[in-house]
Amino acid sequence: MIPTTLSIATRTLRPSIRPSLGSLRHMADISVEHGRGTWKTYGDITSYQPGKFQIKTYNKISPIGLSEFPSSQYEIKEGEAATNAHAILLRSHKLKEEEVNLTVRAIARCGAGTNNVPVERMTELGIPVFNTPGANANAVKELVLAGMLLGSRRIVDGVNHMKKLGEEGLQKERVEKDKAMFGGRELKNKTLAVIGLGHIGAATARDAEHLGCKIIGYDPSLSIENALKLPRSIELADSIVNAVKNADYISINIPYIKGEGGTHGIIGKDVIGSFKEDAVLLNFARGELVDSEAMKQFLDSGDGRYISDFPDDLLWNHPNTVLLPHLGASTAEAEDAAASMAASTIRSFLETGTIRNSVNFPSTSLPNCPDNSIRFTVVTRNVPGMLAHISEVFGHAQLNILQQINQSKGNVAYNVVDVDTSGHGVVDFKDVQEKITMLDGVLSSRVIYGVPGTGYAKNLEGDYFV
Repeated sequence: MIPTTLSIATRTLRPSIRPSLGSLRHMADISVEHGRGTWKTYGDITSYQPGKFQIKTYNKISPIGLSEFPSSQYEIKEGEAATNAHAILLRSHKLKEEEVNLTVRAIARCGAGTNNVPVERMTELGIPVFNTPGANANAVKELVLAGMLLGSRRIVDGVNHMKKLGEEGLQKERVEKDKAMFGGRELKNKTLAVIGLGHIGAATARDAEHLGCKIIGYDPSLSIENALKLPRSIELADSIVNAVKNADYISINIPYIKGEGGTHGIIGKDVIGSFKEDAVLLNFARGELVDSEAMKQFLDSGDGRYISDFPDDLLWNHPNTVLLPHLGASTAEAEDAAASMAASTIRSFLETGTIRNSVNFPSTSLPNCPDNSIRFTVVTRNVPGMLAHISEVFGHAQLNILQQINQSKGNVAYNVVDVDTSGHGVVDFKDVQEKITMLDGVLSSRVIYGVPGTGYAKNLEGDYFV
């Protein structure tokens, strides 16, 4: 009789720190999806159909995005109902380490920022974290353009005034007289400084030019891809201060990075002190990028404006401030696009080992597996000699490597290796995976051969988890 579950298999190879009780509860009721256990139980890897990839979701993920996962290969479960998750999809949920089962191979956020994911810890655990750059770019860009209008014409003040007059029954009597209170300016022939020329910044620059604006840009990390999207007339500055000093509007489109050398408060006293007295600052990136004290001094001293998509405890009721409730990516189209991109990225990683749009792992891809081959992927610490040690194991097992790639990023390295299966049985690959996984410096490994959910192993400080 075929059992529906297997207990988790671990084998201590050397003295080590055992997993904590908190971790052990996530090791219970492991499905037969796991590689070494399934091979040991069922023999030939081509004859066993153990189930599906399991995707754990947090928040409400777009059904259009989730439809990217074919039901024949994937099952979607919400939160803790996914006890054997192979990947996690989330939006704004603040992910905790204890929510990441030992079975999890990857995490994808439906959005650009990953501040709600413990990326550094996931890197230590050998888990790639993906995002969806550009998926919400059009939605945010449109709101930035709307912000330019909000900062030019006192539209919000006018709307509120009309509501007040309506309550008093004086709209028709006062409308023509009072409209002079809300005069403004046009966007045409004004200068927009765009700080950060990624997907959103490039799109904002391009469309603002179509509205008649002169564009100045600043981005020390401008990619060729995004440079090709910029308007030809753009003027590139060599610093933030030089970009903003003559600008009527300033749009910041840079990531928020904590710590020394990060971007916390990067729009501070020195930058804000270079603004024109009637400049409009547009913040649809992150609230923490702006020094609120310095911004308040600027707003108090002139006729400037601050339009932000984030809460601000100091500036929320300032007459020259308009705060929105983080609406940048809150469109059905953006949510669909982000979820679809995240699902596609996860599928590509689980099914082929390909990595793209990862914030902590290197971009890595190999062509499709040749005939009569199996694909191994190995996550290691980025230390010298790992590739040689991995290749040595394959050599001792008389396994011919057909193609391979090794890439690294920061403290992690990622290897994809296709090996010839001719003349080799299941035991060969099971033993090879164990030997590779237990090499000092290896974090995890996978054997990808077309059967969903199988072939995953981890080195848990000396314990072999499959």
